[in-house]
Amino acid sequence: MEYEGQICRGPMERASYMLPISVGCSYNRCRFCMLFKHLRYRELPLEQIEAELRRVSAVGGNPRQVFLGDGNAFSAPTQRMLAILSLVHRYFPACETVNMDATVHDILRKPQAELEALSAAGVRTLYLGIECGLDDVLARMNKGQTVAQAGEAIEKLHQAGMGYGAHMMTGIAGKGRGLENAQALAAFYNRTRPDRIVNFSFFLHKRAPLYQDILSGAFVPADELENLREEQRLLELLETQGLTYDGFHDCIAVRVRGLLPRDRDRMLRKLESAVGEYEGKEPVYAVVE
Repeated sequence: MEYEGQICRGPMERASYMLPISVGCSYNRCRFCMLFKHLRYRELPLEQIEAELRRVSAVGGNPRQVFLGDGNAFSAPTQRMLAILSLVHRYFPACETVNMDATVHDILRKPQAELEALSAAGVRTLYLGIECGLDDVLARMNKGQTVAQAGEAIEKLHQAGMGYGAHMMTGIAGKGRGLENAQALAAFYNRTRPDRIVNFSFFLHKRAPLYQDILSGAFVPADELENLREEQRLLELLETQGLTYDGFHDCIAVRVRGLLPRDRDRMLRKLESAVGEYEGKEPVYAVVE
């Protein structure tokens, strides 16, 4: 299938077969994000989706795990989603797990019975852009959700038999608020029990709407040293058992990943080493052209 745009999926899905069912993001209003701004959101025809499944099956493809794209595949109406899931299982009989990205409000607007039907049809994990644990920051970023709404959506998922993965961004709260955000996020995660956390540490494209706030002084970004310390504090506070964590920093060569709590000490040692490396240096800011 011809893919439009820039592929974006969590590293936990790197072994999944990716099946686009839409183009772009149905929300597409986050002020920090440029991934889908150039695309018009639309759903792909079922005939096109089935043709791709048929093509892959014909060459021997029968994956156990499928990731539905693009930026918010879960926004599709439930009946359409169930039709797609039926096709997936018809062409890939070995498929056990179907995962995708979702927004908090798309979960909240679906009745519980529809969530249960999707769970029964094989949907196992939805990735949510939690991003931050502070409501004022979520509002500034035009995320379209509050912390309480995210918690409500996750409870609905759990009741339906699904889990969730959290996307987050250390540094998104701005200069001087990293430790505050780490504590708020840790408390949220300890309550809502994600299966996985992907930390795409804050980076900003100069064409993103938020960049104008930096130029005006309305938003002062944290440097990467503060982001590393925020990540340290988060990992110290997380209590969820069997939690897969993967943290990236785009502008510095630091990545920590592992299973909590088993790998906590190893990850913290790596972050402590990185903090020591960047202390006393000129600040590094993750802003790209």
